Amino acid sequence: MKHEMVFGLHAVEALLNRAPERIKELWLLKGRDDERLKVIAELAAQFGVKAQISARKVLDDKAESSQHQGVVARCVAEPVKGEHELDALLDGVETPFLLVLDGVTDPHNLGACLRSADAAGVQGVIVPKDRSVGLTGIVRKVAVGAAESVPLFQVTNLARTLRHLQERGVWIVGAAGEADHDLYQSKLNGPLAIAMGAEGKGLRRLTREVCDELISIPMAGAVSSLNVSVASGICLFEAVRQRQS
Repeated sequence: MKHEMVFGLHAVEALLNRAPERIKELWLLKGRDDERLKVIAELAAQFGVKAQISARKVLDDKAESSQHQGVVARCVAEPVKGEHELDALLDGVETPFLLVLDGVTDPHNLGACLRSADAAGVQGVIVPKDRSVGLTGIVRKVAVGAAESVPLFQVTNLARTLRHLQERGVWIVGAAGEADHDLYQSKLNGPLAIAMGAEGKGLRRLTREVCDELISIPMAGAVSSLNVSVASGICLFEAVRQRQS
């Protein structure tokens, strides 16, 4: 059975609330006695998870990071979600609203994108299996609980998956600097997947070619591009605005 380390206050609290049975061991920082850690200790006790009070070095070693905020959990790893699980999701929602990330390799960026996706009500995030980061401890921490609420689908062939989404009636909108109109001129209602490329590289050629429409984000300053998580948030919440109008 494969295990993974989850750390950070929000990530561990979300895991306790959603799937406490996955947690096999829990370490809390010795000497930290604040309300947030008390909440996690009480939740753990409620679900029968015994917390080990340990020195900072123990937690640093377990998390392989010093950015654990005083809590680390060893838990049963979730099976990777792929094309089959994506189809099951599409079967269960009336109006799909998805985020596609093409080649995002930085865990901080993926975590921030998951956080934005959760806030916008996105039902799932799709990434390619290769040349993309998966759900790591850093991703979960940066996502502050969103990695436990928004499913991440890792697919073998992104272009093929996008074509399959089109067959299911989903409109694919890709963000690209060379687009001839911006997102505020685009209709983002109905079944929708917004595709974002990695910072600096953008969408790969095959991904761009599959998109039904390309849009840009209008830039008024000297900077030519935005961080992918910021750009994703802008596009997602313009879609939210239109879908609520």
